[in-house]
Amino acid sequence: MSTTESASYYNHLEKMSVNELLTNMNKEDQTVPHAVNKAIPQIQKLVEAIVPRMEKGGRLFYIGAGTSGRLGILDASECPPTYGVPHDMVIGIIAGGDTAIRKAVENAEDDPEQAWEDIQAFDFNAQDTIIGIAASGTTPYVIGGVKKAMKEGLLTGCITCNEGSPLAKEVAMPVEIVVGPEFVTGSTRMKSGTAQKLALNMISTSVMIKLGKVKGNKMVDMQLSNKKLVHRGTLMIMEATGLGEAEALAMLKEHGSVRNAVNAFENRN
Repeated sequence: MSTTESASYYNHLEKMSVNELLTNMNKEDQTVPHAVNKAIPQIQKLVEAIVPRMEKGGRLFYIGAGTSGRLGILDASECPPTYGVPHDMVIGIIAGGDTAIRKAVENAEDDPEQAWEDIQAFDFNAQDTIIGIAASGTTPYVIGGVKKAMKEGLLTGCITCNEGSPLAKEVAMPVEIVVGPEFVTGSTRMKSGTAQKLALNMISTSVMIKLGKVKGNKMVDMQLSNKKLVHRGTLMIMEATGLGEAEALAMLKEHGSVRNAVNAFENRN
């Protein structure tokens, strides 16, 4: 039996008080960062392979089903506003299409051919990277996608929560984060999902930093899509230049990004 399907350490959950439920779930959640820490060498290897490919115009694809697919879409969708990159630079694809983001699409994950068809819709190129996300490491949709991508010469990786899974065997750079049994047996949206989210954060953030999308510790290329972000950008410019709020805001509006505004300030001085 795989780790993700093994029995919970807890039983008779329905008899626990709310406090007991919350306390025990939290106790289990605290083990997740330790499992992620053990996988850092694998994550590092994957990130270091992705960066030079993206510098040459490659893109990063996440493919998954259910919770795993939704987590990939979440991470991909947050890259453009956070780092100012094009929407087709990091792409999340879920079995069953966009409908499956909100509502489960029956049997969508069982088709081993569909993921590659979904990837082809984006006109893949030789520098692209495909990361399959599947807690169990057994999802046909994901396995079929990375297997075909590997044959086409693309870099392939995965994020899974079982050791030695079929998915890991089909990719060049597997990331295996073994978090142990779920609080509710087999409910991989819990610890496994948390582990996948942490790994995705680490991968995309590290890649964006290495691509030059962060200066110091600031998101200098973020999209100014609401008042909060405009205010944040203004404060960044004030900190970097010593300007007052009104002038910093004016420069931000004139130049369109924190990076451009700070560069303009430095060039005029």
